[in-house]
Amino acid sequence: MKTTPFNEIHKKLGAKMVEFAGFEMPIQYSSIVAEHKRVRETVGVFDVSHMGEFYVTGTVAGRFLQENTINDISKLSTGAAQYTALVNQEGKLLDDLIVYKLSDDNEYMIVANASNIEKDFSAFSSRAKGNVRLDNASDRTALLSVQGPKSYETLKKLTDSDLSKIPYYHSTKGKISGIDSIISRTGYTGELGFEIFFEPKGDAQVGMWNAIFDAGKEFGIAPIGLGARDTLRLEMGYCLYGNDIDETTNPIEAGLGWITKIDKGDFVGKPAIVKAKQQLTRKLVGFKSDKGIIPRHGYDIYFDGKPVGKVTSGTFSPSLETGIGMGYVDSSLAFENALLSLDIRGKRAEGRVVKLPFVQSRARNEMSTK
Repeated sequence: MKTTPFNEIHKKLGAKMVEFAGFEMPIQYSSIVAEHKRVRETVGVFDVSHMGEFYVTGTVAGRFLQENTINDISKLSTGAAQYTALVNQEGKLLDDLIVYKLSDDNEYMIVANASNIEKDFSAFSSRAKGNVRLDNASDRTALLSVQGPKSYETLKKLTDSDLSKIPYYHSTKGKISGIDSIISRTGYTGELGFEIFFEPKGDAQVGMWNAIFDAGKEFGIAPIGLGARDTLRLEMGYCLYGNDIDETTNPIEAGLGWITKIDKGDFVGKPAIVKAKQQLTRKLVGFKSDKGIIPRHGYDIYFDGKPVGKVTSGTFSPSLETGIGMGYVDSSLAFENALLSLDIRGKRAEGRVVKLPFVQSRARNEMSTK
């Protein structure tokens, strides 16, 4: 298994380590519920260095990304970030991505899911033409995600950059604890938060980790594992690649029509996506289950006694104290309050379709400048 630059730190902290996307990663340090609540209430830190980072440069870099992702790259101003996706010719999802425009000089960064690094880079490379350069910087990039209501107050102690001036889904180049970084106001939790990209030269990763935890000590800062990362993202209705989206799904049925800009011009997969939009047969929905029932990936979903889909993600919501999940159902059932039933090891339990997200996002919250 691969390891991140923080592997030894996780082990010294007593984290439960598991294999995830080919990496040895911490799934929890204390309990998933406690870590989840720490992020919702104060501040927590995730090691997400397993994610992929590709730099795209050259005079036609913007045009290249416009033709090979589904959102509209032309709308990105310098410093802005954009949620988007990479699809194949059949309009199926190879990955969901975040693209950052780092400078006016045709400099972009793509952040990809860990399980798809090689596949994504190969797909982009095979489509490259003209003056576009691709650099897979995944193995030389460390990434920490500092999330929660006290994330700003924690990090402002460590930088001369004015973090209060970074809008949601924007980034800046600066220093955190004296280390050159890309500081972005993004995350996967629905809370105010920042992600810090930097090169782990020497023991820079140790210095960065210790500085952040020293700065957040007054707020009860804690390390957070993949378990709570999953419950946090599911409360927000965010898709997880490999569960809710994969190469069998198109962005329309996955609820990603809002990032699919059909009118922007030609791009890979557009004809297939247009056709899929006209022939939509299933749709990803969110649902709450009976109290005490926790839906899990793979459970069958029924309506009126007939199978209509499967659960793609499910968990106990620490914020709502009930079971929540997402899954694909017949498009005719994708409406609020539709009554479904879940097959729980041979027994049926009620589930009701609800509007996503399950918990209101606070990621755009104003930051105190005191």
